[in-house]
Amino acid sequence: MNANASAVRTYILTEIALLGLLALTICVAYLNLGLLNPIIAGAISVTSATLIILNFMHVRHSKPLLWIFVAAGFFWLGIMFALALSDFLTRHWR
Repeated sequence: MNANASAVRTYILTEIALLGLLALTICVAYLNLGLLNPIIAGAISVTSATLIILNFMHVRHSKPLLWIFVAAGFFWLGIMFALALSDFLTRHWR
């Protein structure tokens, strides 16, 4: 199998996995799982984002320096979520 066929196979398998995760997201949205709904939806979205970043953005076969920048981006995203949640959770809603 040449490199081009391997890349096409990877793209097709990634797309099938993303469509499966989309179907799973839709199924979970219709289920009443209480507090597990946002946790499961978040896990599905993180998995989808990881597949997209690794395969479609070609990070999987890149140099380690790019991995550091990707990790720094996710670290910054975590800081933004922490700040937004700390603001949201300390407000007194009426």
